[in-house]
Amino acid sequence: MLEMVYNHLADNAILVWSVWGLVSVILIVAAVIDGRQLRVPNWITFPMILSGWLASGIVYGSEGLWASFVGTMFGLGLLLPAYAIGGMGAGDVKLLAGVGAWIGATQTVWAFVVSALIGAVIALVMVAVSRTWRHHQKQFLSIITEILVIRSPTKLSEMAADRKPTMMLLPYGIPIAIGTIGYFAYLGITL
Repeated sequence: MLEMVYNHLADNAILVWSVWGLVSVILIVAAVIDGRQLRVPNWITFPMILSGWLASGIVYGSEGLWASFVGTMFGLGLLLPAYAIGGMGAGDVKLLAGVGAWIGATQTVWAFVVSALIGAVIALVMVAVSRTWRHHQKQFLSIITEILVIRSPTKLSEMAADRKPTMMLLPYGIPIAIGTIGYFAYLGITL
């Protein structure tokens, strides 16, 4: 939806700010919960997706609804591989799908890129603070090797579940929130 709205920024500035504000508030709530509980609950993600579809359909008709649906699919598609191999929670995947429902496919891809970079920085800081470089370096190399060699999502997921107690877990709702809101700021969408 933001793709369409952003293209008409001069005519619809209040709508852009409203979407930015609503999505930002939802992302902040999701990030706080994920930071505390290591999960993003369905009571946030499903209404976010459905309301994105509804708002897009109401404001832009069937074209808006379709753009919102495609954005949702992109959000799912970007994180679903990581989920399939046990590297991410389902709530994080659904959260990015909710972002896609509100801002469309292209903007979701860019928000994802920024979120991935933010996630990498946060992960590095977490490892640095814990002073477990060697342990996590070995795990990282092991995971990359497993992905390249094994290729079975089911087997990779089982291996990830076995490894989970020895890893620091990154609540990925936090990088999604920071990355998406940061991307909004980059676009000049601020209140």
